Amino acid sequence: MQMTDVGTARLHVRIDGPDDGAPVVFANSLGTDMRLWDPILPLLPAGLRILRYDKRGHGLSSCPQGDYSMGALVADVETLMEAHGFKDALFVGLSIGGMIAQGLAAKRLDLCRAMVLSNTGAKIGTREMWADRIAAVRTGGIEALADAVMERWFSAPFRAGPGLELWRNMLTRQEDAGYAGCSAAIAGTDFFSSTAALRLPALGIAGSEDGSTPPDLVRETVGLIPGSKFHLIRGAGHLPCVENPEEYAQVLTQFMRDTGHI
Repeated sequence: MQMTDVGTARLHVRIDGPDDGAPVVFANSLGTDMRLWDPILPLLPAGLRILRYDKRGHGLSSCPQGDYSMGALVADVETLMEAHGFKDALFVGLSIGGMIAQGLAAKRLDLCRAMVLSNTGAKIGTREMWADRIAAVRTGGIEALADAVMERWFSAPFRAGPGLELWRNMLTRQEDAGYAGCSAAIAGTDFFSSTAALRLPALGIAGSEDGSTPPDLVRETVGLIPGSKFHLIRGAGHLPCVENPEEYAQVLTQFMRDTGHI
């Protein structure tokens, strides 16, 4: 684990795997840190060079005050990838991480040779919806939203099990200012035109029980890119890498093979 200065923030970064391994970058969702990917990493092929990081305002990264822009979040990971020698990478982004993936691909195809858009959209929600969430967080903290977020994130059977506590704790222990800042970035983003102009291998992954980014949104977004693929994980919510890591890793590995990444 290490910290990398990206100019307006210091980001917590972890790199695993050999220096000459196929590069893969993971960007996690709003309200989670890099541990989101822990369930699938042991199930992926050996020898990958994997970069994970905590977005600004999340995990162990610094938390600048005020609203963030999607441009800043894209620039953050662009700086990270350049600093740590990640080029021609497979970029896997979930939720806001998938928006970051779209923004990076539109800006730097030399860094992103293929991408997985997991549980995301070219546009997510409305400005009014995000304004309400930001106001709620600034008034009552993330705790005020936590139960509703859990309903959107996970299927009913998962919420009834013992694993829910871990993810609720992860959510509520993020910085309120970081959650609000990233929410503002999502509110101001509409990537429909730029994503429709992309020409690179792309895979969409959705969860049938996702209350945040329903399958039709993911399918519509990835469908903007010619030749893209789509996979639905049944019975899973917004974080299928948590609810069904085996299927998630299998689909991701097959995409790596199909695109010649491994």
